[in-house]
Amino acid sequence: MFEKFIEQINQQRKLSETDINYLREYVKIEFYRKNKTIINTGKIIKDIYFVLDGCVRLFYNVKGKDKTAFFYPEGNFIWTNKSPKHGVPTRKNFDAVENTIMVQIDKHAVFELMRNSSGFEQITRLGKESELIAYQQQIAYFVTLSPEERFMKLFETNPSLFQRVPQRYIASYLGVSAETLSRIKKRVHEKHRKVIYC
Repeated sequence: MFEKFIEQINQQRKLSETDINYLREYVKIEFYRKNKTIINTGKIIKDIYFVLDGCVRLFYNVKGKDKTAFFYPEGNFIWTNKSPKHGVPTRKNFDAVENTIMVQIDKHAVFELMRNSSGFEQITRLGKESELIAYQQQIAYFVTLSPEERFMKLFETNPSLFQRVPQRYIASYLGVSAETLSRIKKRVHEKHRKVIYC
């Protein structure tokens, strides 16, 4: 599994053997079954995570209800917070929405390698930038698009999520109820069927 991890991150920039051997000392591979909690609010996080296989959901608990904020399919780093310090509890929750294999790397080791390896620094910087862009885009969609338009954007950019993720999580991510999502899907289906047969 470690080799698969290196293979995935080498697709962005090839690491040196020194970097790989350093990572080998600090990497743990963990398997999480579907619906298993990975991180809870209030936990002090000492690792950086990478989704090797599967899909992870980020959510917040708001007045007793889960609000889905983001999905991390395989190939993505998860930075629970940006500080190298260990003493700040996270406000985030993460769970596996399908059977998932995670790479966990000691946070101090990650920041040390970022300081000493331009290749690894670039890989992690690109991962952070990609996550930030996705967050900003999601905010923009909520401000400028209707729920149906948000649905279409998600379907266009990440259609596999609709096969992999329970519909209640998709609804929460889009900011609608499960019933509203069903109505949106029905309307979209009807529109596309009319276009096909016109």
